[in-house]
Amino acid sequence: MLEMKNYQFWFCTGSQDLYGQECLEHVAEHSKIMVDRLNESGVLPYEVVWKPTLLTNAMIRQTFNEANAEETCAGVITWMHTFSPAKSWILGLQEYRKPLLHLHTQFNREIPYDSIDMDFMNENQSAHGDREYGHIVSRMRMERKVIVGFWDDKEVQKRIASWMRTAVGVIESSHIRVMRIADNMRNVAVTEGDKVEAQIKFGWEVDAYPVNEIADAVNQVSKGDTDALVEEYYDKYDILLEGRDADEFRRHVAVQAQIEIGFERFLEEKNYQAIVTHFGDLGCLQQLPGLAIQRLMEKGYGFGGEGDWKTAAMVRLMKIMTQGKKDAKGTSFMEDYTYNLVPGKEGILEAHMLEVCPTIAEGPISIKCQPLSMGDREAPARLVFTSKTGKGIATSLIDLGDRFRLIINEVNCKKVEQPMPKLPVATAFWTPEPSLQTGAEAWILAGGAHHTAFSYDLTSEQMGDWAAAMGIEAVYIDKDTTICNLKNELRWNEAAYRLNL
Repeated sequence: MLEMKNYQFWFCTGSQDLYGQECLEHVAEHSKIMVDRLNESGVLPYEVVWKPTLLTNAMIRQTFNEANAEETCAGVITWMHTFSPAKSWILGLQEYRKPLLHLHTQFNREIPYDSIDMDFMNENQSAHGDREYGHIVSRMRMERKVIVGFWDDKEVQKRIASWMRTAVGVIESSHIRVMRIADNMRNVAVTEGDKVEAQIKFGWEVDAYPVNEIADAVNQVSKGDTDALVEEYYDKYDILLEGRDADEFRRHVAVQAQIEIGFERFLEEKNYQAIVTHFGDLGCLQQLPGLAIQRLMEKGYGFGGEGDWKTAAMVRLMKIMTQGKKDAKGTSFMEDYTYNLVPGKEGILEAHMLEVCPTIAEGPISIKCQPLSMGDREAPARLVFTSKTGKGIATSLIDLGDRFRLIINEVNCKKVEQPMPKLPVATAFWTPEPSLQTGAEAWILAGGAHHTAFSYDLTSEQMGDWAAAMGIEAVYIDKDTTICNLKNELRWNEAAYRLNL
């Protein structure tokens, strides 16, 4: 299950003792007011915690190391109220290991034209104090987020809130453990990858289990527990028999209920937060997990089909980053299936054999039960629906052999023009930015996979910031993308990587 953690972000104000005690008292008072107002804004998803003004090398180093050690601290927000000599920050920054935000702001919104004097100027020096600090962070080649603007403006607060979610994604990445049932789909390239390097880069643990070990956990689920969950299904979803015998249909649904319970118990017992399956290796499972996986994703677990552990981890990560978001529209595993190439109506029909998360659903959600042409098992039950409309992002984390690359494509989700009554899967339909033709060409040139981790609730900026914090390359495909510029970008990225070897 996905549980909201009580993360905090420390607010650290820089100054020095050059201007006297009265000035320092004002600095502390101002920063406390800012922290209180930020917390009262209702915009930030996590609490900001005020810390005493940092004046010396020793104070800075101690505070940053305390932030490293404090499990509830997901990052530090720094701001230079006055001029804080940047050499004082070197040791603390060298030893700091969590996300860093440089908030370039000042306490007052407007120059006090009638009363401004040198005392005011000495006390309110963010315009050059933050530049001194910013220089040393750049010289040390530290990854950080810079947000500029008046701290009490809603737009600035929204940007801070957005970064907080990315920072939590960075922290939580090292807690993601992916359980692989069996292995990758045979002869498929893009779902493979270097699991050891992924653990070094992202902190992910990716472990394999024989399919029958987890099938044993499924078989141990009692009939009473299974029947209770089936009742929940029948209360919550529309049942589409479509001519099937009602008792037989219910038996097929019960198989998925038993799988859901068994899988979730196994995941909880072994402390895994994401799972992959493979239709070619189902052992003694009666059905390919469908409805069961959809429900697990809805609860916050990551998933990837055909052994795609990278996408499973990314789905879990993106669900963590969006948790608690007001009016969230959903995050899911997804796969590109087929195109609509009618001029003016271009788009990609997105789906999977069974496993699309119902958090992205709009309208009724139904249970269908139909055979699959692969998997060599009985007809699996699955949830069927269409997705919401609106803007979203599709991401693909790929292993290029010598490095990882995160591809981020902004997409516009639409409704299909007509119903698809014979298609027994959940679907989305989107047009990638800047168009289907350019977006698909750019995706292919960048090496993007056919599986994606998709979300309505995250932005390209957030995912790009996550990639930067992880020290990997990010490629953006958006309304401004041209193939000429993208090819140059890919060449520059390759050259930059070679220079850094």
